[in-house]
Amino acid sequence: MKILNKNISVSIGILLVLVTSIFSSCKKDETTGELGVMPNAADVQFSATPTSANPNILDFKSQYKGITAHWDFGNGATATGLEAKGSYPFAGTYTVTLTLIAAGSDPVKTTKTVTIATTNASMLSDEAYTLLSGGLSNPAGKTWVIDKTQPGHLGVGPITGTTPEWYQAGPNEKATNGFYDDEMTFTMTAAALNYKYVNNGTTFANASNAPGIGGPAGSSDPTVNYTPPATMSWNIIVDGSKKTIAIGGNGFIAYYLGVSQYQILSITADEMWLRCLDKANSGNAWYLKLIRKGFERPIVPPVLKPIQAANLTDDFQNASSFTWTSENVTYVRSYDNPSKFPINTSAKVGYYEKLSGEAGQYGNLNVTMPYRFDLSTKNKIKLKVYFPGENDFTKVKPTVAVKLQNSLLGGNAWQTQLEVVKTITSAQYNKWIELEFDFSPNASQVLYDKIVVQLGGEGHQNPGIFYLDDFEFK
Repeated sequence: MKILNKNISVSIGILLVLVTSIFSSCKKDETTGELGVMPNAADVQFSATPTSANPNILDFKSQYKGITAHWDFGNGATATGLEAKGSYPFAGTYTVTLTLIAAGSDPVKTTKTVTIATTNASMLSDEAYTLLSGGLSNPAGKTWVIDKTQPGHLGVGPITGTTPEWYQAGPNEKATNGFYDDEMTFTMTAAALNYKYVNNGTTFANASNAPGIGGPAGSSDPTVNYTPPATMSWNIIVDGSKKTIAIGGNGFIAYYLGVSQYQILSITADEMWLRCLDKANSGNAWYLKLIRKGFERPIVPPVLKPIQAANLTDDFQNASSFTWTSENVTYVRSYDNPSKFPINTSAKVGYYEKLSGEAGQYGNLNVTMPYRFDLSTKNKIKLKVYFPGENDFTKVKPTVAVKLQNSLLGGNAWQTQLEVVKTITSAQYNKWIELEFDFSPNASQVLYDKIVVQLGGEGHQNPGIFYLDDFEFK
């Protein structure tokens, strides 16, 4: 990588280590993407000009066009584009780095220092600063810890989503991983925004990213012996309604993913929910729940549903006593029966297609009732299924699973579920069979209000087509 260093002093009226917004814009002659002709090192220059409205906000402009430009403003914030704005609430000297990238060439990097003469405290007016650090009136700062008792204190989902739909850690699930003793302290003074990460010797790291802090490469998330920097900087990037915590010095919060920026999904004086990216796995978005150190959440007993015996039927053609929710499967009600022979001569049945790819791994049909099931009275579920032999059963599983879950547990309902699984033999392919799922061994249980039906197994990405009919729980 070619590196140029230049120092310039930009004297400005007022202040800071960053913050509010970073906007980037592109000229018409800018080539989008990693394209363009790479300049000579001497050609890589950029200007830094204080804006007329606020000398603590600088306009940065690359003097070389047609190349993808990435900015590091030296305060934890970054941007992309030939032109960008950097926001500096605090007085100080910052090293700004411009990296130009073109296909097939090494990146060319140049740096300059900019000096902010005066702190502009008005730029810290967004309430996120005070909620995160305790504000200027709290010079000791505020310390946050992982909200270990709450479901989903660590979770992951697709980058295109906004929830950890793939995985949510259960209460205290990571107690042995060096995760829950980490403390993250955000301090705000008239001179700086400081961040301190105390890990008590070890850090819980994502398996793909662990080498970034000296951990081993592998398939399991390791606990890594790691010493964080003594202090780092932080700031808030405000982009419309989106607010992001940016930590300088490659700092991070508790679980190491190789990134230093965390979108604030929600924040109060006591609780915070964050979303971040994954450096090694671009398709993943991770989620962290934190609470103020010392905060004890009030215990509110759940409102329990009444208990009653189930009386549920669905013949998949006429009126049903309930409505299925399809989750990552293709479901068609009143589909033509593929084989109108005994034991099922119905004209219409249910069509169930297990999807391929990550989204289809845990697909199912489910229904949540307004009551808890009285399993002491009704505890057997019957269902007819038809498994076409054309499915590749070396990849998709020839199984039918019926699960009873407690919907109060949300994404962690699987942890206390009751499950009965039936395996279809090759002699039973291409014909209707009737199955019974017996929950009588759990007749004393009163937790469950949700039914899940899953055909073709789970935890794999292979597709399959199935049919079902005559569901009964009565």
